[in-house]
This record gives sequence, structure tokens and C-alpha cells, in this order.
Amino acid sequence: MELLIPILVVIVLVAVAWKLLKGVAKTVALVAIAGLAALFVFGGAN
Repeated sequence: MELLIPILVVIVLVAVAWKLLKGVAKTVALVAIAGLAALFVFGGAN
């Protein structure tokens, strides 16, 4: 249950980036969001 909130935040950030950004900016934003989510879930939360 504790990972539910970060997952929801990531989904919202991805949706916003997908709608508002285009091209390389979208790619960079999505990679950054995925990287931060992975860091939080696998390394930062412990």
C-alpha cells in the first residue's frame, strides 16, 4: 500500500508530460520520471 501513492504520482506525471510536451522534451521528461520512480521504489525508499 505504501508504494501506491508514488505509483499514482508517476502515472499523473507521465500523463501530464505526454499531453503537454512534444519531441525530445517529451522523451527526456519521460526518461527522467521513470528514473526518479525507479530510484524511489528500488533505492530511495529504504
